[in-house]
Amino acid sequence: MVKLHRVTKTAPAVFFCALPFFASAQPGISEFYQASGEMHRWYFSMADLVLVIGAITGILGGLRVYANWQSGKHHIDAQVMGWFFACLFLTLVGVFLQALFGIN
Repeated sequence: MVKLHRVTKTAPAVFFCALPFFASAQPGISEFYQASGEMHRWYFSMADLVLVIGAITGILGGLRVYANWQSGKHHIDAQVMGWFFACLFLTLVGVFLQALFGIN
């Protein structure tokens, strides 16, 4: 019984003494700063690329909605909503990335 009592007192002490060694090896802060620096360098060219891809996708989506309307499929509400929310998503992703990485 005495040995079990000694182990239950020693195990938490060893765990909490060894915890700083394991915690210092965790990645995170330096990688975030590195990613932030990369984002500052590449953000504007990537933002332009995303806007060009969004414009091409928007034009193709608009043409698809127009073609369906002209062919007599007048129930295109889901397509219009999907097209609109995809454009809204692209816009908000750019704003979110700007806020996350502190890019002005």
